[in-house]
Amino acid sequence: MTRDFGERRTASGVRLRRVSRSEGRRNWLFVPGGPGLGSESVRGLADAAGVPGTVWLVDLPGDGSNRDVPHGPGGARGNPFERWPDVLAEAADAVDEPVMVGHSTGGMFLLSVPGLAGRLAGAALVSTAPHAGWRQSFTRWAAAHPLPGLDDAADAYGREPNDDTLRALTLAAAPWSFTPGGLAAGRELLADLPYCHDAVAWADAHFDDVYRARWTPRDSGLPTLIVSGAEDRVVDQRLWRDEPAFDGPRVLRRTIEGAGHFPWVENPRALRSAFAELSALLEDGGR
Repeated sequence: MTRDFGERRTASGVRLRRVSRSEGRRNWLFVPGGPGLGSESVRGLADAAGVPGTVWLVDLPGDGSNRDVPHGPGGARGNPFERWPDVLAEAADAVDEPVMVGHSTGGMFLLSVPGLAGRLAGAALVSTAPHAGWRQSFTRWAAAHPLPGLDDAADAYGREPNDDTLRALTLAAAPWSFTPGGLAAGRELLADLPYCHDAVAWADAHFDDVYRARWTPRDSGLPTLIVSGAEDRVVDQRLWRDEPAFDGPRVLRRTIEGAGHFPWVENPRALRSAFAELSALLEDGGR
């Protein structure tokens, strides 16, 4: 695999940054969670996946460090969140044979755009959920597992929501996202991200509480990997059990032992093995 830096932008301001290229005809588009964390948050996921083909990091307009760019046809400016998350279709159309990989909220964004099903060659859903029920589960779990300093960080963010207070709040909550063994590496990952509190506010007002998947692998026949850490406390993976439309011969469900919400941090080898299975499925019967 060779590092191969390049950049593309779609008409609505979606940014695709090419980070590597190897033998293989497919284009892998990694969409970050958060929102507001920027695609830098999934660079480690992209590296750990080790997939054949070309790898891109995707930032929606206004997210992460993708700020102050045209957001509409002809270079028009305006509300960067106006067409979230539907602009993901533009990212898929920007490359040949796209395989979209969504982490956490990024996976939810992916599943909420029904037009993607006919555009993708495959999909990977990492530490994500089929509907907004994960929020109630997490709220209950978090209440039973308080963290020192978190209330102060939450109060500071509530008084003055900005990128810096969002960073501090996310770092204070880091023990919920990582195992004890992965916490130091997890904090290092989170500390260096380009936070965007405006994206968080948009999702809180318009997406998080009403989200439900609008397409499924069974409907589309799309080769799909559903993968998560066995110790993910943020997004309840038990929700998939009651969603039979996410079962089938072209759906792989894998659990990464000893890993949390960012499973590539604690167990990159097992994560790579799961993506190798998806790559094999794509070759055997993918579009």
